[in-house]
This record gives sequence, C-alpha cells and structure tokens, in this order.
Amino acid sequence: MQRWHDGNHFTLLENGEQFFPRVFACIANARTEVVLETFILFEDKVGLQLHEALVAAARRGVQVDATIDGWGSPDLSERFIASLCEAGVRLHVFDPGPRPFGLRPNLLRRLHRKIVVVDGEVAFIGGINYSADHLGDFGPQAKQDYSVEVRGPLVGEIHRFAHAALAAGSRHTPHRRWWRWRRQARFAPGQLAHAGSARAMLVTRDNGRHTTDIERQYRIAIRAARERVVIANAYFFPGYRLIRDLRRAARRGVDVRLILQGTPDMAIVKVGASALYNHLLKAGVRIFEYCERPLHGKVALVDDEWVTVGSSNLDPLSLQLNLEANVVIRDRDFNALLYERLDALVRDSCRQVQPESVQAAGGLRQLLRSFIAFHLVRIYPTVSAWLPRHRPRLMPAMARPLAPAGAPPIGQERR
Repeated sequence: MQRWHDGNHFTLLENGEQFFPRVFACIANARTEVVLETFILFEDKVGLQLHEALVAAARRGVQVDATIDGWGSPDLSERFIASLCEAGVRLHVFDPGPRPFGLRPNLLRRLHRKIVVVDGEVAFIGGINYSADHLGDFGPQAKQDYSVEVRGPLVGEIHRFAHAALAAGSRHTPHRRWWRWRRQARFAPGQLAHAGSARAMLVTRDNGRHTTDIERQYRIAIRAARERVVIANAYFFPGYRLIRDLRRAARRGVDVRLILQGTPDMAIVKVGASALYNHLLKAGVRIFEYCERPLHGKVALVDDEWVTVGSSNLDPLSLQLNLEANVVIRDRDFNALLYERLDALVRDSCRQVQPESVQAAGGLRQLLRSFIAFHLVRIYPTVSAWLPRHRPRLMPAMARPLAPAGAPPIGQERR
C-alpha cells in the first residue's frame, strides 16, 4: 500500500552529466550494499563506468545486486558479464526469454524501472538508463531526461520495494528470502532520520495489484489543479480518462502545458501524440514540442507543490504493460526548481503547436486519424487486459571464464 513519508530531501538531476557522477560516487562510497535496477545497460563508455564501479564495490565486500531487462539490455558481451560475476556481483536478468531465429518476441510487460539504493541510505529514481546517449556529447540524438537523488525516510520504502522485487522474481532460490528480510529490517523507514521537508511516496505499476496506481496519482493531481499543470513526457498517448481530466482542467482556467517530443527517437511517437492534438488544443491545452534533441523525460508538476519524477511514460506500454516506478513529491521548493527548468526548456528549445497549423495540416485523412486515435485511447486499457500476464522471472546471469591474460580491456574489443 502506498504511504506518504515526511522529512525527505530531493536533488533534481538533469541528464547524464548530473546523474552519472552522483550515482557512481555513491557506489564508490558504498559500505554494505548496492541494489540497482535498469531497463538499459549498454557496453559503451557509461556502461563500462558502471561496470567498473560495481566490480570495485563487490571486491571490497559490498553486496551488489544488479537487475537488467532481458530485452532492453540484450547484447552485453560474455567478458562483461563474467567479470561482474567473478567479482561477486549478483547480476539478474529480467525475463530473458528465448530468441528464436535471432528475434526477440517477448516484448510485452518489461522491467522499465530505473532504481538505485546504496546502503539503504540514499536512492536514485527516474528515467535515465546506463547508456552514452544520455550525455550531451553523444550528438543530436542525446536524450533530455531527469532523475532524483532521494534522502530521508522514503529511501527505506524504496529499499524494501527493491528487495521485494528480487525475492519475487527469484523464486528458484527461496532460501535467500530470510536473509533478505533480515537485511531489510536494518533499514526500516522509521529508522532513517529526516533529511528535509518534502513529503513523498513511492508509486509503482505492476501487473498484479497496482495496475493503475501511477495513472491514478496523475489524475488525482490534475483534477485538483487550480493554477497550472506542466507535463514533460517522451511518449504521450494516455488513456481516455487522463485526456478528459486534462481537457476539463484547461476549460476551468488551469494553465495546462504539455512538453512532448518534437524530434522523436521513433517516428510513431509523434504520429500517435499529434493525433490527439486537435482534441487537446480545442479545450485550451497548450502543447510545446521540444526540438533540440529527443525528449526522454517523465516528469510533471501541478500548482506550486505537487511533482512526480520516474520511469513511467504516458503511453500504453508504461500505463498498461511495463513495470514502472515513480516518486510523488509534495514540496514547494522542489516544485519551483522543476518549473524553472521546464519553463527554460519551453522558452529556449520548444516550438508551440498552434491550432491553425493543426487545422491547416488537416483534411479528411487527419480527421480520420484523429478520430481513430481518440477512440483507441478509450479501448486500449480493456484490450491490454487480454494480453498474457505471465509471472516475471529473474534469471542469474551465467558467469563464463574470463579471457586469458593479455586480452584487451573490457569493451575495447567492441570499438
């Protein structure tokens, strides 16, 4: 059950330039434990830095559990995995699945969360993966994204959740559950000192008892909005009820702004979102397309206190299929900081979508596409319930013998 925790402090981390140094520094200072989940881990310069940090932590006696998604991180070399395992890192692969004929058919219900907990004292949660395309020097395809560093009692909740995910997925090793429970008890939320003034909760989405929790928190905040709603989201094709709440908020005078992809990393992303533009613009919603590089963020704020940051997009995959995790924060200072960052994004790097331009690009084809899109958002929650809901599995990555002495460093053979 979701619980509010008082006394937290949040640090906003924008893009890999701010996120990676903080995560790697905390892992470097870990004393007892690192628990990490990510959708994507690539064997590039960022992945190699993470690899080095995890190996060093494990070799000095820190318990390291790292979970990657079997579809999001499919191409790690045997040497990369073997060196982690040899150092003592417990590397788990979420639903690796078969790959007949080299294909990856198991695309549904992926592990999309991005969580790190170090020593049960500091946590990170957001939308940033471990890949070089989250750094500005990657080029025009570098992603714009956000994460938060968390300190305070909420860390205990995130820590407990991360361990529960390990236990639930690793049913082939039940003898380890008691050990994990003992470690969890050492970091119960009540034992962590207050670190700030923010009230916050962890909100997750799964395919069991928490299928709509993240969407529900969005809708509660939007329905209560009196002044402003600002949503920056990479993949925007939400359900009918959330669209209805946005339209109603705009019609009652709330300043509703959507910051969406103008330079999409996948063409279908913009096609889907733009099909909804007409419905939203008619109600008074303002839409801005971020054009500097692909937007990958999943953040929102309402009025002058409410904020959410996490891994969940506002599309069918995140809202109906994937495993996701967001934090919901009530803090005026943090809200003001995020608003300042998003307002600068709108001012410096976005173009506003004008109703005339949507109508000018219209015609029968646009009208038909808009009609189909609008009714798809009404039915896809029902359709998604028909899709398979298998029990997710965590499989341990298999250690293989390391290359002989004198072999090139990890990653160099891929350059």
